[in-house]
Amino acid sequence: MKKKLSIVIYSMVGGGAERVVSVLLEELREKYDITLVMMRKKIDYEIPKEIKVVFLEDSHPSEHGIFKLMKLPLLAWKYAKFCQKNKIDLSMSFTTRPAYFSIISRWLGNKCRIIINESTTPSMMYKSNALVSKINKFLIRTLYPHSDLIIANSEGGKLDLIHNFAIDVAQIQVIYNPCDLETIRAKSKQVVDSVAFDVYTFISAGRLDAGKNHTMLINAFARVNNKDTQLFILGEGILKDELKKLIHDLSLEKRVFLLGFDANPYKYFSKADTFVFASNYEGFPVVLIEALTCGLPMISTDCKSGPRELLSPKSDVEKHLQNELERAEFGILTPVGNTALLTKAMDMMVEDKNLQDEYRQKSENRVESFSQETIVPLFTDILRSQE
Repeated sequence: MKKKLSIVIYSMVGGGAERVVSVLLEELREKYDITLVMMRKKIDYEIPKEIKVVFLEDSHPSEHGIFKLMKLPLLAWKYAKFCQKNKIDLSMSFTTRPAYFSIISRWLGNKCRIIINESTTPSMMYKSNALVSKINKFLIRTLYPHSDLIIANSEGGKLDLIHNFAIDVAQIQVIYNPCDLETIRAKSKQVVDSVAFDVYTFISAGRLDAGKNHTMLINAFARVNNKDTQLFILGEGILKDELKKLIHDLSLEKRVFLLGFDANPYKYFSKADTFVFASNYEGFPVVLIEALTCGLPMISTDCKSGPRELLSPKSDVEKHLQNELERAEFGILTPVGNTALLTKAMDMMVEDKNLQDEYRQKSENRVESFSQETIVPLFTDILRSQE
C-alpha cells in the first residue's frame, strides 16, 4: 500500500516553488498517495487528476503580515485534524507559512513526519527591522529545529540556516530544484505571436515584488547604450502598477513590456537574446535553470543564494560581489542593488557577439545536473528515509 504524502504550499500561482511542486506531483504520484494542501484557491499549473486537492482556507496575498501570523494556530489546528483524519504518513511543506503551521501542528496531535523545504534565504528575506521580519526570524529559529528534516535548495541556503538561525547541520540536506528539461525544450519551440523579437531582447521572469527588484532592472535597462533594444518581463505581482508608472516616467513604453504570467515562459526565452535577473535574494532560482535550458546567455545579481552556485560552480559559495562584476563560467554576475554594473553587464552582452555565443554554447551543458531524472530520486530517497 502506498504511503500517504501531504504536500503543503500556499498556492499554485506561478513561481519557482510552485513549479517544483508541479514536477514532484507528476513524478511522485506513482509512488505515493498524494494530497496537495493549499491556502489559496488559485492554480496556474496543471494538477494530475489523481492528486487530491484540499484548501485549508482561501486567503488573499494582500493580507497584512501580522494577520497572517495570527492565523497560524488555526491553520495548524486544521492541518493537524486533516492529517489525523486522513492518516497522513509524511508531510512536506514549501514556502515559509506552510512550514510554520506544519510544525506547530505536531503539538496539536499531528503524528506524521514533518519535512520542510526552505526555498529562499531567510536572513535576506527578513533582513529589515520591521516587526513582521523580526517575528519571522524568531519563528524560523524557534520552530525549524522541531521538524524532522529541512531540505535547503542550495548550499547557500543551508549555510544561512546554520550561521544565522543556529540550525543543526545534521538536520539539513541540500537538494536542488528539479526541472523537466525535455518539456521545457519542447515548449520553447511554440510560436509567439503576441510580441516581436525584431531587436535585441533582454528578458526576465519572476513575481513583481520588491525581492525580485524589477525596479533596478528597468532603471539599468534605461541606461543601456544601444537604444535599439527591448526588455520583456514575465510575471504578476503587487508592484505591477508601480512598475508601469516607472516605465512611463522613463518614457520606455515602447521598449519595456510587462507580459504578465504565462505558464509557458520558455517560448519567450528561446527567442530572446539574454536573460537578466536582478533579484535581491533567492533560495535557488529555478528560472535561471529554465532560461539556460533554452540556450540563453545569463546576467544575474550575485545574490544570496543560488546564482553563484549555478553560474560559477567552482567558486566559493560564500563569496558575493561588492563593487565589481564577474565574467563567470556560465554567465555574468553583478553585485546586488548596483544599477550601474547591471547596465555595464547588459552593454557587454549587446556589444560582444563572441561573449553571447560562448555563453549560449555552455548553457545547456550546465543544466543536466538539474534534470528531474537526476533530482527527483533524491526527493524519493529523502521521503523513504523518513517513512
